[in-house]
Amino acid sequence: MGSSVETLEFQAETRQLLRLVIHSIYSNKDIFLRELISNASDALDKLRLESLTDSGLSEIDPAELRIWLEIDKDARTLTVRDNGIGMTRDELVEVIGTIAKSGTAGLLEKIKESKDAGSAETLIGQFGVGFYSAFMVADQVTLLTRRAGTDSGTRWESDGEGTYRLQPVDGLPVGTSVILHLKPADSEDGLADYLSEPRIRQIVKQYSDFIRWPILMATEETDTEGGLARDHATLNSMKALWARPRSEVTEDEYREFYQQISHDWLPPAETIHMRAEGTFEYEALLFVPSQAPFDLFSRETRPGVQLYVKRVFIMDDCEALMPDYLRFVKGVVDAHDLSLNVSREILQHDRQIRGVRRRLVKKVLGALKDMRAKDAERYATVWAQFGRALKEGLVEDADNTETLLELVQAASTHDPQKATSLREYVERMKDGQDTIYYLTGETRATVENSPHMEAFAAKGYEVLILTDPVDEVWVDRVPAYDGHRLQSVAKGMVDLDEPAEGDEEAESEKARREQDFAALLAWLTTALSEQVKQVRLSSRLTTSAACIVGDAHDVTPTLEKMYRAMGQQIPPVKRILELNPAHPLITALRKAHEAGADDPALAGTAELIYGSALLSEGGDLPDPARFTRLLTERLARTL
Repeated sequence: MGSSVETLEFQAETRQLLRLVIHSIYSNKDIFLRELISNASDALDKLRLESLTDSGLSEIDPAELRIWLEIDKDARTLTVRDNGIGMTRDELVEVIGTIAKSGTAGLLEKIKESKDAGSAETLIGQFGVGFYSAFMVADQVTLLTRRAGTDSGTRWESDGEGTYRLQPVDGLPVGTSVILHLKPADSEDGLADYLSEPRIRQIVKQYSDFIRWPILMATEETDTEGGLARDHATLNSMKALWARPRSEVTEDEYREFYQQISHDWLPPAETIHMRAEGTFEYEALLFVPSQAPFDLFSRETRPGVQLYVKRVFIMDDCEALMPDYLRFVKGVVDAHDLSLNVSREILQHDRQIRGVRRRLVKKVLGALKDMRAKDAERYATVWAQFGRALKEGLVEDADNTETLLELVQAASTHDPQKATSLREYVERMKDGQDTIYYLTGETRATVENSPHMEAFAAKGYEVLILTDPVDEVWVDRVPAYDGHRLQSVAKGMVDLDEPAEGDEEAESEKARREQDFAALLAWLTTALSEQVKQVRLSSRLTTSAACIVGDAHDVTPTLEKMYRAMGQQIPPVKRILELNPAHPLITALRKAHEAGADDPALAGTAELIYGSALLSEGGDLPDPARFTRLLTERLARTL
């Protein structure tokens, strides 16, 4: 060992930064090991690349490159060692000794302005000083390094307070060793026992499992004679499938990896493997599950895409990479150009990450569209599991509305068993029909038995049956599909009996009917003014006496209930009572009104007709007791 020891002082601003790193920035102290292993992996990458162009390093064998973790319980040290590129004395000072070159003054000012530790941690990461996280767990850090192609090495040592020491050292192997003199474990301060092999294994598995280089740790095992023998175990799998060409990955490997990250033992329904190169490089390996998790619609459900940076795990459930309606998608995105300490807040506002998200969404939706075209049966299974979530995208994602509409599958009156797509519905539309008709409700039976459906069924018009709660919302957000307007059969004016142009007899009959019922309709509008805003004749009824409809842009009763359940108070919406002029009850009511409009029994009849119409669509009576009393009184008179 050389005798020339230099003691250098950190600059004042650097000392402030070190104190922040050591005492207040990182909330999770385990990440010190992630940082050191990442640095070691970078050093191995650099040596491999330089060996390709530097003849002096041509004898380097990439198969021999390693990262070692060494625990010495007696000395209370943890060593992270690599045989990578190493550093010269000047490089060591530049890379580790002088943080101020990156603009520490500006960094400190931003940290002081940041309102939470997460933001501060992100700023630290942006300035590349993750090495100093070692001081969170160590009283002293010793670094031994020798650069490939040189003869002498350097020893760097510091307690993280005010100074660091440099000393030339002979006889060091090529590479870098970082020796941490560990602080005692302290659960209150979040300090684990980093001399524990199981703890180290768990940290490596969580953060560094897919690092391309082997991470070895010496283990103690009992030999055949009862003594202790030491061996090296590889802690990481190194199986970053996303970094390999798709042609080199087997279906069994994809399935095994999917099960590892999703804890789902069914094979995925679809595998999406992609690579993007250019200004922002990344790889992605995504999976569409075969079965929805039980908590898919729970508030606590998080997106299933993990973020890596150069194979180093950064975070689970990265919301910035996948919209909420694709929260069922599992997988990994490995970005090459992000900081290891990037925060969720920064990701949400990063322009390049937004671009990655757009491409990932289009890739997933495109894969589902291809599946629907090539394997309808498999797609039907996926839609049954995730269709409700995908329809949320019609509310949230205006940029992909057209693609999502192509994916929609819905029950319909065309087939009692098989769902239909909007494209198939349009292909079956009657001559002259330019509207896609639908009706929302709680169940298929409720919708099929609704009085609103009577005329459509009688005249052979297909109606989509929408029973998911989200259907109430998206149909109002999507005005049309392929130029065809979407219309609820329970909203607005629906006149399937509109007289043909020039049919004077039919037009005369319609005008006569409206004149005959004008007085009754006016009286009912007044008598039921607390419940409805209008009473009119209907063309959508064939067997029922009455039904209740909304104006074209009214909020439906179901949606009104949903808003109120979420704590959003909206004013009650008065709807429209439609009467079937051909029904015996309605014609009898007209005659009774003509005979004596002041008959008090007529008001009760009006209430019964309104209540019956409300019940027939599955609505709630405003006063069930009064309705029951009126009904029993009328029944008693008939006996």
